[in-house]
Amino acid sequence: MQKPSPTLSPLASAPFTLDQVKAAGLQHAKVRKRASVEGVSQGIYRPADWKFDLASAARALSAASPGAWISHVTAARLHGLYLPSWLADSNELHLSKPRKLPSVRRRGVIGHTVLVHDSEIEFTQAMWMSTRSRTWLDLARRLPLNDLVCIGDQLIRVPRPQLEGRDAPFTTIEALRTMVEGHKNLQGVTRAREALELMRVGADSAPESLLRLAMLDAGIAEPELQVQLRVNDPFSPSADLGFRERRLAIQYDGGHHLEEEQVHSDRRRNKAFVSAGWTVLIFGKDDLADGFNKATREIKRALRSAWLDPSVASGFVSAR
Repeated sequence: MQKPSPTLSPLASAPFTLDQVKAAGLQHAKVRKRASVEGVSQGIYRPADWKFDLASAARALSAASPGAWISHVTAARLHGLYLPSWLADSNELHLSKPRKLPSVRRRGVIGHTVLVHDSEIEFTQAMWMSTRSRTWLDLARRLPLNDLVCIGDQLIRVPRPQLEGRDAPFTTIEALRTMVEGHKNLQGVTRAREALELMRVGADSAPESLLRLAMLDAGIAEPELQVQLRVNDPFSPSADLGFRERRLAIQYDGGHHLEEEQVHSDRRRNKAFVSAGWTVLIFGKDDLADGFNKATREIKRALRSAWLDPSVASGFVSAR
């Protein structure tokens, strides 16, 4: 009876390396001849019918590149970091190496040779990858300042344990500043320093960060973030941004705010502010697309009204 030949399973669902072929008890030469297998680059193969998946491609690339790590845009996507719309769906594969190793020369891979400290690389999602903080710094060379601030705000925000399963931010401004000062010659470091001065704890989303930055660009005083209607009350409704002295609450309602349960919650939140004599301004995706130009004009008008006569200014205003 003829002994059955080994199959590619479980290598038939994602890219794989030569080492994985050997570990599966298969012969390299025979695998290469299979019609169901295609060579990607040196030491990396994929099933012929494989549909591209960034995480799988990055894992195979990491496994085939000792001493290197997934970085830049690829790491940002895999970490779930904010990216502007022109990069949010990018399938770029970025691989970084320390300067002591030869530069990356793989088809379809964007290589980087950089100075890195051990604390800036981690093994996660079954691959070596730059940490969130180091990824932020790497992107400083490529991203506009406001987008870099958005990622920074995401990294330093205080999470909600019941929703996110963690109770500490990914990092702090102080830790990021220390890392930046350890890479004074890195391209983009000047922009990273500028971003550090604009980052604030309290933004729950990139649009909230962009709204705050648009307000500053428009000459509006810096708002308070996560403004509680009742100070130091954990059950108090809160506004994304606002000015307590002017009793002005500002909300950015994203896509999830269109869900029925969230709509009712938002209405109760806004009604509580209005009942307490606050003006509530609500902005959404159309305002984001407009660069918050109309929004900042609305905010300026509301602030002027509150300055002239707070009793007249209070009320509900929807700027959607």
